Formats: sequence, structure tokens, C-alpha cells
Amino acid sequence: MSNDAPPSLYSAREPIFPRRVSGRFRSLKWIIMAVTLGIYYVTPWIRWDRGPEMPDQAVLVDLAGRRFFFFWIEIWPHEFYFVAGLLIMAGLGLFLFTSALGRVWCGYACPQTVWTDLYILTERWIEGDRNARLRLHRQKWDARKWRLRLTKWAVWLVIGLATGGAWVFYFADAPTLMRDLVTGQAHPVAYTTMAVLTATTFWFGGFAREQICIYACPWPRIQAAMMDEETLVVGYRAWRGEPRGKANVAGNGDCIDCMACVNVCPMGIDIRDGQQLECITCALCIDACDDVMDKIGKPRGLIDYFTLSDERIEREGAAPIPVWRHVLRPRTILYTALWTLFGVLLLVALLVRSDIDVTVAPVRNPLFITLSDGTIRNVYEVRIRNMSGTARDFQLGLTTSGAFALSIEGEDDLTVTVAPDEMAQIRVYVDAAAGTEGARADVTGMSLWVEDDSGARASVDTRFNGSAAQ
Repeated sequence: MSNDAPPSLYSAREPIFPRRVSGRFRSLKWIIMAVTLGIYYVTPWIRWDRGPEMPDQAVLVDLAGRRFFFFWIEIWPHEFYFVAGLLIMAGLGLFLFTSALGRVWCGYACPQTVWTDLYILTERWIEGDRNARLRLHRQKWDARKWRLRLTKWAVWLVIGLATGGAWVFYFADAPTLMRDLVTGQAHPVAYTTMAVLTATTFWFGGFAREQICIYACPWPRIQAAMMDEETLVVGYRAWRGEPRGKANVAGNGDCIDCMACVNVCPMGIDIRDGQQLECITCALCIDACDDVMDKIGKPRGLIDYFTLSDERIEREGAAPIPVWRHVLRPRTILYTALWTLFGVLLLVALLVRSDIDVTVAPVRNPLFITLSDGTIRNVYEVRIRNMSGTARDFQLGLTTSGAFALSIEGEDDLTVTVAPDEMAQIRVYVDAAAGTEGARADVTGMSLWVEDDSGARASVDTRFNGSAAQ
């Protein structure tokens, strides 16, 4: 019986050191990275006048007040359907782009991709390009290696700290929170959130990198159901490139097996092996291959965006289908129509919504109160939301077919002042004198309304329980 240990089925990860490349897709990724990071870091510092009661911040998640501010738009908890609609639009947008262009989100705009690109950029600045980083990785630890690695890790930590700091600024007034963070007066939750986000950004962007996309993210598996043979993906034209070998040798294809496409890939794959789960469609291999084709005098496009249907057509020697016909097909048109529909519905709902909201909750225990003079009284809890930036006086009123008297508990008139962006809760009495139809009836329908000085009005239908309602 052999005592030999069974072979290990696990292979330790080999770090990937992508080579620097230039081209139209690399330039597009730089632009998208700059725009997305700029939006993320700068947005909390954009000022917007919200009056004396709220921070002058354009984009603010007010957890204490359970509200979300976006420039002139204010979303309250009862308006969560706006958030749900935006999430639906985001999902439909991902479906649309995936069905048309494959994993274009993963390759260009995913936060993991954006921050990993930034971390690789700083790594290249400090340690050099691919060959230099490979040599540094393989050499023993000495003073130079420690210096370069500590410098790189310090820059990564600063980026991670800025990432966590920018996130917490969305939940409070950014200048005030910055001062509190520096002076040690911020809430422990702010420090904890920053620490968690700093650590995860440092680890995900600096060390885990492609492993997050391969093992942790479910999106690559989901996207497969949204792609078909008409989806534009990055691929290798094997019928043109094979057999591989030296350039300008009879019988050889256009691929000279220079490995440029492999060396620039942030996922460490060889696109010439066909479509793979790891491919994020970043198209850097296209830039690398086009550069090589230019140098050896071959036409570009050996590695390019094309579809499976194009592959069959091109193998037969026919011209490929125009790109617009791949993009504009029933599936993408349906996604576009649904996306547009939800966008229009949300826009209409936003434009027609009132900045007054009122809710009326009848007190059910008891259903009614009989006063000493025989008057039947119903009690209601009324909440009035003033969804504007100025204080407003609201006049309460009652619309009904019967004879009823309306009053506010503890007040002499029917006027309620509500502070800007606040909600007032009051108790309201509705009385029906003894012997009146409303007092004797079972249930009487009515509408309780509030109106401000400008004539803006909101109302809620409710009912009055008479003595017959027992």
C-alpha cells in the first residue's frame, strides 16, 4: 500500500501583471475611469441651497430623516417607488447592453474594474511595466523590494481611504464631516464604514483583482442567459490567424504568436482559446493585436468585436453583417422600449407629484366617542408632510354631505404650520351633533383636505362612524 500523499487539486494563484498598451479601447477606458471616479469623489462636495434646516448638499442620503436628496429632487419614504423604478431601469439597462455588447459593463464601468485599473496604474508608476514587475515579484526580499512594495501599498491605502471617505460624505454634510473626521469628533459609524471600505478596496483592487470577477461575482453566470449568436463580443478570427508562425511565411496565418494579447489581459487568459467566462470584454487585446498587425503590415481586426453569426459568414468568405443590424434586433428593441417606458413613467410621476402629502388614520379603539350632550365624535391621526424648502401654513378642511364640525386637538383654529422638509403629526376631531343624520348613521364618507396659502391642496378620503356602527 502506497503512503504517497494524493496529488493536490488546487493550484495557488499566480499574480497577473498586465503590460501597458495604448489604443482606442484603452483610451476609452481611461476616459470612463476618469469620469466615473470624478463623479464618485466630487459629487458629495457639490453645494445646493436647502434652507437653514438642512445641509447645503446637492446629493444627500438623510438616514435620520429617511429621505434622499438629489439636487432639486427630494424622495421621501412613501415615494420609494422612485427608487424601485430606478433600480428596474438599471437592470433593464444592463440587460440591453449585455444583449448588444456582451460584458461591456464588466470591462468598462464596473467598480471592481475601475478601481483595479487605478491600482494597476499606480503599480506601474512605482514598480515599472510588466517585465519589471515580474522580476520584482520573483526576486528575494531585499531593501529595494521592500521600499517599492511599501510605497505601492501606501498609495493603495490612500486610494482606499479616499474611497471610503467619499462614501460616508454622501450621508452627511461633507465639509462638516471632514472637519469632524480630522478632529476625531465624527461618529464611530463613520470611522467603521471608512475602515471597512478602505480594507475591501485595498484587498479587492490590489490583491484579489480578477478573482473577484471569476469567483465572487454572480454576474458572469447571469449574463450568459442574455447573450446569443448576435451579441457583439471580443473574439479571435482563427480562420485568418491559423496556423500561427512567423510573418510573411507561406502557409502561415496572420497570428505570429507574439503573446501580446495575453500579456495585456487583466484576467490572464488567451482570447485565442475562444470565449471564456473570465473574459470581461475590456478589448485591450484588440489594441495590442492591432498594434502588432500595423507593425507587420497585416490588416487590423485579427482580434475584434464580432458575433458568432459573423464567424460563420466570414469563414465562408462573405462580408460580415453591419454592426447596426446586430445591435438593432427584437431583443434589444424590446429592452430599449421597456427602459424608455419606465423612464417616461418615472419622469411623469416626478413632474405631477405634489409637494404636500397628507395621511389620515382613524383611531379604531373606540370607533367613536359619545359626549355628554349626545354628540358623536371620531378621532383621527393626521400627518402632514411639507416637501418643500420653506415653512408653510396649512388650513384644514372637511368635504362631506353631512353636518360635521372639524377641530384640532389643543388648537383654536384649523391652521397648522409645518417646517420645511418636515412632517407634522396632529390629532383631529370630527363631531356630529346629536340627532343629525351623520350621528345616527352607520358610516358616512368624507374627505379631509389641507391647503396652503398658494392654493396647493392635498386630500384623503376617510369615513365617519356614527352610533349605528357599534
